[in-house]
Amino acid sequence: MAGWLRERDGPPAAVDARPEPVGQTEPVDRTAPVDHRDLADALADSRRALTPLLGADWSVPAGALEWSCRATAAHIAHDLLAYAGQLAALPDDGYLPLDLVVHPDATPAQALRAVAACGKLLCDAVAAAPSEARAWHWGPCDPEGFAAMGTAEILLHTWDITRGLGAPWAMPGAACAGVLRRLFPDAPYREGDPASMLLWCTGRGELPGRPRRASWTWAAAVAD
Repeated sequence: MAGWLRERDGPPAAVDARPEPVGQTEPVDRTAPVDHRDLADALADSRRALTPLLGADWSVPAGALEWSCRATAAHIAHDLLAYAGQLAALPDDGYLPLDLVVHPDATPAQALRAVAACGKLLCDAVAAAPSEARAWHWGPCDPEGFAAMGTAEILLHTWDITRGLGAPWAMPGAACAGVLRRLFPDAPYREGDPASMLLWCTGRGELPGRPRRASWTWAAAVAD
C-alpha cells in the first residue's frame, strides 16, 4: 500500500498549458474545516463535470499524467476506498492489507459508479469518526485530514481527466481553500486564487515569480 501512496503524493509530469477557467472566483472561507460535506460536494461536482464526457475516448492520457482517463477514474475510487478503510479500522502503524481493483474491462461509466460508491463510504466514515480519531497515513491522521485528501483526489484528478478530454472545468474555490489549509499549511496563499494555488502546490500549474514544483507532498499527519 505504501508504494502507491507515495506515487499518488508525487508530482505529475509538467503541464505546458492549462484549460480555462481554472477555478471559481467567488469569495472563499480559508478557515473552515474540511468534512464529509466537502467530500459529498466534490463528488457531485466531479459527476456533473464528467458525466457529459462519457461518450469521449477515455483511453487518452488524463492531462499530463501517464494514466488514461479511465485509469485515473479508477485511481480516484481506489484512494477513496483506502481512506475509508483506514478511517474505519483506525490502524496506527500502517496500511490495511487490501486493495481495490477496478476490472480492466470496466467502462468509464462503471468506473465513475465505483468512484461514487467509494466516495460514499469515505463520506460515511468521516461523518461517523470522532474528531479525536487517528488512523495511519504517514503518521497519525485525523478525520479532517482524510476528508481533505479525499476531496483533493477528487478535484485534482477530475481536473486531470477534463484536461485530457479537452473540456475546461473550474475547480470550486472554497473546497480548494479548505484542502490548502489542511494539507498545504505553508502554501503562499496570497499569491493566487485557491484553485491555481492547489494546482501549483501539486506540480500542475504556475505561479508568477515561483518555479514550478518538481516534487511535493502534503501534510496529512497531525501532531497531538
